[in-house]
Amino acid sequence: MELLEQVEQALETIRPYLKADGGDVAVEEITTDNVVKLKLLGNCGSCKMSFMTMKAGIEQAIMKAVPQITGVEAINLTESV
Repeated sequence: MELLEQVEQALETIRPYLKADGGDVAVEEITTDNVVKLKLLGNCGSCKMSFMTMKAGIEQAIMKAVPQITGVEAINLTESV
């Protein structure tokens, strides 16, 4: 199975939670060193808690399901903690 497919499958496990809050996420690219670059959509792009959602939810789900992934970044995450 292709890396992108594996990442998408991992995202499907958390998408219902994101959508429940009016948000979503899209894979922009997977770099040559296996870093997933995501775009946070809807409320996820502007929510104050999106950094925590990104780290505790999205990143964890992807890295647990796809061990080859070395990192997960949101390209449009402006909130820093």
